[in-house]
Amino acid sequence: MGKIKIKLVRSLIRAIPNQKANAQALGLRKIGDFTIQNDDASVRGKIKKISHLVSVENTPDNQ
Repeated sequence: MGKIKIKLVRSLIRAIPNQKANAQALGLRKIGDFTIQNDDASVRGKIKKISHLVSVENTPDNQ
């Protein structure tokens, strides 16, 4: 299972409540925050809901 780096690049101010909840569940609070998560279906679903607010990149497996 690979890892992905998720970074919040846009503000959550005008986001709807379920988008804010998804960002919070991923551990993203402020612009510039990032988190490294396992690349699985549940995380991909959360990313899909807030894809316009985040950037996603693959990371090496050794992290």
